[in-house]
Amino acid sequence: MNRIEITNNAQDHIATILKKDSAKYFRITVLGGGCAGFQYKFDFENAKNDDDILIHTPKINVIIDEASLELIQNSKIDYVNELIGSSFKIINPQATSSCGCGTSFSI
Repeated sequence: MNRIEITNNAQDHIATILKKDSAKYFRITVLGGGCAGFQYKFDFENAKNDDDILIHTPKINVIIDEASLELIQNSKIDYVNELIGSSFKIINPQATSSCGCGTSFSI
């Protein structure tokens, strides 16, 4: 089974934005590119595509396409506040390397 863990911090932050933007879904996409080969993209949407996989959490609904899910399965998504700012942090066990900013990775 493909599994993604979304921490309570991330769920709370996403839920706040979904409410503010009147959106239904938090979309995760993995795109080719970035300084390490792949990069994460996050969007807030109201439409779900036929090929999207829906992940329910206690606070939010996440949609992700099948190809992206393969690349981040078993990952943990967190939202952190650091001195340099706040951002989503992905801990991807499949990534063999990642860039310093944490937004791209390679397999």
